[in-house]
This record gives sequence, structure tokens and C-alpha cells, in this order.
Amino acid sequence: MTRPPDRNTDTTPPRTKTHPTPRPPLLARLKRALYRGDQASPTTLMRAINRLDALLYASNLLSPRRTATLEVTGRHSGRRLSLPVAVTHLSGERYLVSMLGENTNWVRNVRAAHGHAVLRSGGPEPVTLHEIPADERAPVIRRYLAIAPGARPHIPVDPHAPLTEFERLAHRHPVFRVAPREDPPPSPTP
Repeated sequence: MTRPPDRNTDTTPPRTKTHPTPRPPLLARLKRALYRGDQASPTTLMRAINRLDALLYASNLLSPRRTATLEVTGRHSGRRLSLPVAVTHLSGERYLVSMLGENTNWVRNVRAAHGHAVLRSGGPEPVTLHEIPADERAPVIRRYLAIAPGARPHIPVDPHAPLTEFERLAHRHPVFRVAPREDPPPSPTP
């Protein structure tokens, strides 16, 4: 004997819920909002925060462990410009990563200065910054995201993602290897 179908049984296929792209957390959205346009130009508030951080990092008093102040000559003004940076250590080398990409002033200024800069973390350290090729950047960027959580809203990859994920975006984020500056000896005066 067959039973009649249960009236409470729904024979229509279940509806699948479509989820919109998840929004970044509030703090990440706020950090991204501190930069204008293509994320390379800080707002007035962010400039003030960067100045304060640069002073603290240079003094090495209240600064996080892997931070420093980068000083580079402005390519247009000729003035010394200072900004806070996270110094990434990997395989015995130190690196600086541009979390905001190619269009940042500090990257343009370092390139115009042929890599000559000063790192300050307690005292001045004259350095030369050597830009590394895009195909070598992925491990450095992954390490950078591990030590600089403030950069995570600007580099859209999980810090624990496979290296291939970092390789896909490495061309967008310049990376510089930090080397001690080898100043040429002063020319003799006749």
C-alpha cells in the first residue's frame, strides 16, 4: 500500500543563497579610507599620523620592533622627506615593501635618488635600496604581511596563502633590498 505524499514535503528544489562579495572588516575599510584615489596618496589625517610615526620610529623609543624611518630626498623639492616603514627580514637580508604599489612618492623618490637613502631606528644608517625584480618579490611580500598587519588592507591576499598567490600580485608592489651605502671616497683636493 502506497502512502499519499505528505503535504508538508516541498518538491521544489532548494534555493541556493547567493552571498555578495564579503566586505572587508571595518578597521581595514577605515585604513583604506586614509588614502585617496588609487591608494597611493595619503589624506591630510594620514599624513599627520605618518609624521608622528616617523618621529617615533626614528627615536626608537616607542616604536614597534621591525620599524624604522626612511629618509629620502624629494625628487622635485630636493628636501629630505621622512616616512615610517616596516623593515622585513628574510634569509639574512632586509627589505622595504611598498604596500601602496608603484605610484607612491617614496618609491619614485628612491628611484630618482638611485637608491640612496637613510634608515633611522635610533641613529642614522646611510643605505642604498636596490629594487628587486618582480619574479623574486613573492616570498618577501608574504613575510612583509606577516610582520606588518597594517599593510593587509592594501595587499589583497591572505598572509598564509600559497606563494603562487603572492606571485600574481608581486609586479604591483615594489620591493627594495637594503644594503649599507658604499660611499665613494672623497676626491683629493689639490
